[in-house]
Amino acid sequence: MRLHVLLGAMGLGLVSVAVTADDARACGGTFVPPTQDGDVITDHRMIFSVSPEQTTLYDEIEYQGDPQSFAWVLPIHGQVGVGLSADTLFSALDSATQTTIEAPNLPACPSCGCDAEPVAGFGGSSGSSSGGSSGGVNVISQSVVGPYDTVQLQSTNPTALSDWLTANGFVIPADIEPIIAAYVQEGFDFLALKLQPGQGVQAMRPVRVTTAGASLSLPLRMVAAGTGTTVGVTLWVVGQGRYEAANFPNFTIAPSDLTWDFSLQSSNYTTVQQQTESAAGFATWQTESSLDLSPYQIENPVLDDDASADYEAIPGSDAGDGGPGETAEQVRQDDLAAIFPNSNQATVRVTRLRADLTHAALANDLALQASADQSDVSNFYQVTQYVNAPACPAIPIPCPACDGSSSGGIGASSGGTTTKSTGQSSFGCSAVPSERGGAWLDLVLAGLLGVSVVRARLRKAVGRKSSP
Repeated sequence: MRLHVLLGAMGLGLVSVAVTADDARACGGTFVPPTQDGDVITDHRMIFSVSPEQTTLYDEIEYQGDPQSFAWVLPIHGQVGVGLSADTLFSALDSATQTTIEAPNLPACPSCGCDAEPVAGFGGSSGSSSGGSSGGVNVISQSVVGPYDTVQLQSTNPTALSDWLTANGFVIPADIEPIIAAYVQEGFDFLALKLQPGQGVQAMRPVRVTTAGASLSLPLRMVAAGTGTTVGVTLWVVGQGRYEAANFPNFTIAPSDLTWDFSLQSSNYTTVQQQTESAAGFATWQTESSLDLSPYQIENPVLDDDASADYEAIPGSDAGDGGPGETAEQVRQDDLAAIFPNSNQATVRVTRLRADLTHAALANDLALQASADQSDVSNFYQVTQYVNAPACPAIPIPCPACDGSSSGGIGASSGGTTTKSTGQSSFGCSAVPSERGGAWLDLVLAGLLGVSVVRARLRKAVGRKSSP
């Protein structure tokens, strides 16, 4: 069973829900009870939209196991806006920026003949209400967003915050408590989300979180929750320029770094990627691509009729803490407005970053910065080096002559027809072959002409002898 649960979590979200799943997706720093050690976070996918007016973060986590409860823990600064999103947004970004690797174009195989076409080389391409203080924890906002109860918390006392979470049914792993304490001491607030009572796991929907102003920091320390030895992170940064990691080393892969293996019909891209990461101790970020895209390239797949089912309406709340509600179409339009806050922009720069980070590398939050090099990084790789290329077809010897006559071998079969090998190979001259039997007809005509000449001479000789 595979679940898609995306939380644009610039905040803490802790969800407790029963579920049976071998491979599922959630978001944020996922807390798993001690009895479920088999559950491990294997990969994150994040979208980070940055503008001077606002910053929106989406986070999708892939985990494996049979979890019975979840907890999302990520810090926020100040009060944030929370809304629903959809997996189709990730799919659109992935499709527009995914790496494409094409096999080399091999030199043409040698051909035999005058005007024969060259033989192609082998290869392939391959609403909110304010709360009050509760035991050292200030509930600054509370609301219902779709199937979720959300609460934004503020505290200067790490112990009080942990006590509040525990009293409200959230399990915090012991190794995460110091991380929460550090965020509290640094002045962060928290956002907590959980499914409303009676909601099944099928009701879990993507969530986006938006804060005012520009922010270039991702709280990776909380991502460490629930991860194993390493965790993969794919991050799309949507803005007006190319971004890179400021406090981690960065690297790119060039087409000249790659080799295509024709026997495997693939390149060594993954191997080069892993070797580079390993040399850096799995604490480095790769710029996979950085492209100027039209917002329509992302908006059109999201607005497609087939994607409409990915968005669900947000019902209003009788209690008055959930707002008036929204239709599914309003949710979709809000989602696009969040990722592209400047509606009049002709292009946006989308930078795709990738890292496979060790648990130790997650000890630091990711700081982003504008790259000194603002040139594009293409997602298309035309490989030039190769191994195990297929051999060219054997060339027949001798080759056919090129004056319309035949010199034997392939290209001058009996009857004078020129033959071509099947497939991509081409042999022979461009002279139009004679029809079958044409050579014999020439010999017969020549013979008849000779006989006529002989007979004429004989008649003349007989005539001279009979003359007086």
